[in-house]
Amino acid sequence: MSTEAQQSTLLPFAHGRPAGSGRLRAVAEDFQVREEIPFTLDGAGEHAWLWVRKRGANTEWVARRLAEQAGVPSGAVSYAGLKDRHAVTEQWFSVHLPGRAEPDWSASPDPDFTVLNATRHSRKLRRGALSGNTFRVVIRDLDGEPAELAARFQRIAATGVPNYFGEQRFGREAGNLERAEAMLRGALKVRDRHQRGLYLSAARSALFNAVLARRVVEGTWNRPLPGEVLMLGGSHSSFVVDEVDETIGQRVAAFDLHPTGPLWGAGELRSGGPVRELEEAVAATLPTFRDGLATAGLDQERRALRLVARDAKLEFPEPGVAVVAFKLPAGAYATTVLRELARPID
Repeated sequence: MSTEAQQSTLLPFAHGRPAGSGRLRAVAEDFQVREEIPFTLDGAGEHAWLWVRKRGANTEWVARRLAEQAGVPSGAVSYAGLKDRHAVTEQWFSVHLPGRAEPDWSASPDPDFTVLNATRHSRKLRRGALSGNTFRVVIRDLDGEPAELAARFQRIAATGVPNYFGEQRFGREAGNLERAEAMLRGALKVRDRHQRGLYLSAARSALFNAVLARRVVEGTWNRPLPGEVLMLGGSHSSFVVDEVDETIGQRVAAFDLHPTGPLWGAGELRSGGPVRELEEAVAATLPTFRDGLATAGLDQERRALRLVARDAKLEFPEPGVAVVAFKLPAGAYATTVLRELARPID
């Protein structure tokens, strides 16, 4: 791995290095994900919405199979987000069927996914159109003390964790980062639009993670600084504060507001003061990503630095086994929460 790609994968812990370790995804059923959408389907329209359970299959592959079954182009099938392959997940797909009858979705012979329910809606499912995801994760071969793990989990639930992009974002052994760097240096030609998007996303995520890592080291990832771009909890609305007063501090402490970091692109950073100085200094250590993203047609955006797990529960059903359940907002990674609890055994 190149120096720049390797540098961007080193992520510090907010709650100290975990004292225990455990095995994730021993079987697919150990990692379960369920989507939540923030609206009600109207039951009529040109779009068939399918509630699908998949096991050991990636989202794009299922979308292609649904398109084949419906006899439509792959572009007629939409989904809100990619879900883990090595898991059992339940998520929505929409299929555009204007003036057409639906096939018998239950007749699919594929053993890797099942259509649990089908209904109609007036609009297609768009990327990111989720209120969040619910996770249930089984950790096996756990070697930590239950009391210590429970206390650590309470701290995680009470204070949150750094909102890192998970390692899934970067491909196997961070291969997408290496290819992103080669592409942005001009050493790799990528004509496929989807692949190019994956590599740009990996580079952008790595730069965000690097900024967040610096703030974790400095102890400012969960508290506001002058020049901060603050994001309202549960939304993407944000605003800049030149000075941090008591009210702002209280709202951040109550999870009503979150400090943010840059999703790099063209244009000026919105942050100011010491926040902007830090972000520019970190970006200067990853110049290929910084400069390439600025010319790749992406705009500067922001992402919350802090991730809060809602309805968090931890149980120990038997020795050496823990069951963790929680809800996360769309775009967040369960592995980002789990890494703060116990070191994963591959």
